[in-house]
Amino acid sequence: MNPFVFACITPHGGEIIPELQGEKPERMEKTRKSMGRLGALMDKARPDSLIVLTPHGTRINGQFAVAVSERLEGEAAENGSSFMMERKTDLMLASSILAEAEAKGLPAAGINYGTSAGPLSCLPLDWGAIVPLRFMPEVPVVVITPSREITYEQHIAFGRAIRKAAGESGRKVGLIASCDWSHTHDSEGPYGYHPAAEELDRRTAELIESGRLEDLALFDPELVENAKPDGIWQTLILAGAVPEEERHSRLLSFEAPTYFGLICAAYYQNREAREND
Repeated sequence: MNPFVFACITPHGGEIIPELQGEKPERMEKTRKSMGRLGALMDKARPDSLIVLTPHGTRINGQFAVAVSERLEGEAAENGSSFMMERKTDLMLASSILAEAEAKGLPAAGINYGTSAGPLSCLPLDWGAIVPLRFMPEVPVVVITPSREITYEQHIAFGRAIRKAAGESGRKVGLIASCDWSHTHDSEGPYGYHPAAEELDRRTAELIESGRLEDLALFDPELVENAKPDGIWQTLILAGAVPEEERHSRLLSFEAPTYFGLICAAYYQNREAREND
């Protein structure tokens, strides 16, 4: 049985946040609308906690990093504006995920800062978490950052560990894979232009729509290097957490209005929920 009341793939470009859209709100309008819809669907599912998979949190080379600070606090800035956020950590769920990872022999570590507990136990909340959480219900979170030194297969296995921990938690859990895609869509962007960006994002959208998320692991390493996505790793964790037979999915939108690709996708708890949306 699917232990997640709702799951989704979201982007995390700062301008998606309405408070940071600046003077060109049309630039990410399609994505902003999709994020509003994903937030409404998550709110309707009434989760007790949210697990956020982000590539931009505190990284540990060769290990999955699970935040176990009592709270997280951060700021996203864009177009001369800023947006602050603070969230409490679901420490029991975070500890259960770490225990399941250890039981499966997966490299994972809890990370903290300042003090072991209390208000000074606080880690930075990165923009990969802040952007999707801006649209989601304000409940405790577990923030997890994968490592690219770990194999794709281990990412899928870590997703299975998350699934087991969520299922045994007694909580209603939502899952967010925060993913921007290829970063070489625009010659004026920081990584320049490469035609691989369009190819990888097109193929990714097809795999998300068809439910074949594991096939992301089959992309040619040269294609990945040239396109420079940051979504493969979080999506493979989602693939382990929500197996193919339970992926009642819908691709909501895809666009690349600047130098990086933005994809929004919903994963409903069952087929009935998908058909009734």
